[in-house]
Amino acid sequence: MLNQRIQGLYGITPDKNLNIDIIENAIKKHHINILQYRRKAVDIEHKVEEAKKLLNLCIEHNTLFIVNDDVNLCENIGAHGIHLGQNDMDAKSARERLGNHFIIGVTCHNSLELAIKAEQNGADYVALGAIFKSSTKPNATHCPLTKVEEIKKIVSIPIVGIGGINLTNQHVVYQSGCSSVAMIEGLFMD
Repeated sequence: MLNQRIQGLYGITPDKNLNIDIIENAIKKHHINILQYRRKAVDIEHKVEEAKKLLNLCIEHNTLFIVNDDVNLCENIGAHGIHLGQNDMDAKSARERLGNHFIIGVTCHNSLELAIKAEQNGADYVALGAIFKSSTKPNATHCPLTKVEEIKKIVSIPIVGIGGINLTNQHVVYQSGCSSVAMIEGLFMD
């Protein structure tokens, strides 16, 4: 099953012009298992071009490639999966559309109810956070490590911790029950 690969470092690309060399160096240096392409304000042609480059890079390094929010892009380029926020398509609809060959992740903030619902609707993993203060999303809902521990007891799919995690503090996030930790700044904005 693909969700068994949801472990270790989960890199999220910065929302700015792609620097493929920085991303490739981080994948090699830090053994990134999963890379999410997160790009908001750019036209679709540019998105497709960047996503294809990243997909090829990920295939070369045996890294899962996840697209943020955009089910069409995920499907069209053959990414390994999609990550959905609470305002995006729900996991059940995404699963019906994409089938079982794609990974589906869902942001659940700090909510046990959302995590249970995501698992019931076919998600392969849930993302919880912000674990720590995040400069990328300064107003993000806080998810204390005790909440991660509580949710881990109830859901059986992998948990990805996100928000303010870096190479120094990642160990306590794993200890709380996360299978994977997501980083942007800790990996790509040195």
